[in-house]
Amino acid sequence: MSGSGAIILFGGTSNERRVSVASAQHIAAVLDEAAAWFLAPTGAVHPVTGDELAGFERAFERDFKPAAAAAFPSVVAAFESQPSQVYVLALHGGEGEDGTIQRMLEARRIAFTGPGAEASARGFDKEVAKQVVSSAGVRIARSVHLSKDPKVMRREMAEMLAIYRRVVVKPVAGGSSVGLYHVGSAQDADQAARGIEESGEAYLAEEFVSGTELTIGVVDGPSGSRALPASEVRLDQGRAFDYEGKYLGKGTKEITPADVAPAALECEGYSRTDVISSPDGPVFLELNTLPGLTRASFLPQQLAVEGTSMLSFLEGQLAIARNRRDRAQRA
Repeated sequence: MSGSGAIILFGGTSNERRVSVASAQHIAAVLDEAAAWFLAPTGAVHPVTGDELAGFERAFERDFKPAAAAAFPSVVAAFESQPSQVYVLALHGGEGEDGTIQRMLEARRIAFTGPGAEASARGFDKEVAKQVVSSAGVRIARSVHLSKDPKVMRREMAEMLAIYRRVVVKPVAGGSSVGLYHVGSAQDADQAARGIEESGEAYLAEEFVSGTELTIGVVDGPSGSRALPASEVRLDQGRAFDYEGKYLGKGTKEITPADVAPAALECEGYSRTDVISSPDGPVFLELNTLPGLTRASFLPQQLAVEGTSMLSFLEGQLAIARNRRDRAQRA
């Protein structure tokens, strides 16, 4: 039995909440004594039984609907009702990953897993993350922040295409390959522009870097941070690593460990970093501060190759969360 004194928080308002449900399912199967709370898109918090969570099928393809009525009108009310618990954040995207939830917890000196508020906010914004790693001397994929003016946006994408021939258009904040566009023609750019206009989100256009696509988990432990074995993403001809490829296995193959030299990979903290191993060296793409912990996610794959069980990993993260809370309380 494990997970006593812990609450798994999942769901949220972002377009990544289905991934969050799948992460919670995996975590709950390992931390079998932990409670589970679902943060609904309305902001209310619902208790969820282990059987209900485990029995939910096709989590990546449909929305989770809790059986029980909301126990709390807001996540703040939920936190304040159980301030001594450790919150295992199985949230992805939006308020769960941009530092919002983390600030709420830090302000109340409540223990939670994953990076703190400041690191979460910086990592979640792809442009800020690039500035940070570039200032440390790491090569980054060149990009431009796209205007929300439709005409200017299309012109900016056309200019990027003229320079790089192929660009990747993606939200400034967000992950799980949701809202991702690979643009290689004016027709592709027009399709991406229409999608961006409908979303209302801030977007960037980034040069496409040829090479081996890698993702590397980094976790903290008693001896400090360590990089996990890298995973490689291989795509079928004409496919992109979008949501369907990432979670439904359409046109993609994930190889863990990747067939690359580990000395080329350096990163720090509890995160997952996406890079391209190009002929000129590694190129940083983005950082994920709350990487997926579903059974199909990269981090569990990499832990397994390393020989670390999910239970050992999660118990380590619970210990880190408690230690961080205790330090804050002594300050």
